[in-house]
Amino acid sequence: MFNIDLRNRVLKIKLVVFDVDGVMTDGSMIYDENGLHYKTFNAKDGQGIAMLVKLGLKTAIITAKESQAVRRRFEDLGMTKLFQGVKNKLEAMKEMLKEFGLDMSEVAYMGDDLPDISILKEAGLACCPSDAVSEVKNICHFISEKRGGRGAVRELTDLIYKTQIKK
Repeated sequence: MFNIDLRNRVLKIKLVVFDVDGVMTDGSMIYDENGLHYKTFNAKDGQGIAMLVKLGLKTAIITAKESQAVRRRFEDLGMTKLFQGVKNKLEAMKEMLKEFGLDMSEVAYMGDDLPDISILKEAGLACCPSDAVSEVKNICHFISEKRGGRGAVRELTDLIYKTQIKK
């Protein structure tokens, strides 16, 4: 079981936001001879996101890169908002919060590397995979036992789903 502070943070969550490389994927960069870039997503992670959508939570992706694969995954999962090619992730987050009428205490964010720190420092529930960089791990409320692209997203979504349906 987890501590009461973590439970209280999870109960407030209305928006769950994910980075992509190193969170929804294992961070591998695969290019073919034509320069096309491929990403591999975990089906169980996707099922977890779909469960949050069915629960009525808003779900989003904020990523620094542009990718048709990410757009396709976003659409397949029925997620709420997609930001690609973002240089300032916190600015994108604030835009989304204004649109949805939410504040940072209602946000769970999962990131794994230095560009995610600005959001993680302010998120109501800061989360990361087990293979995140130490600077990220040091500020997170929840560190998955799983690696990015290998079940970390599902572990977080299960925590949120199971906690919120037992309110």
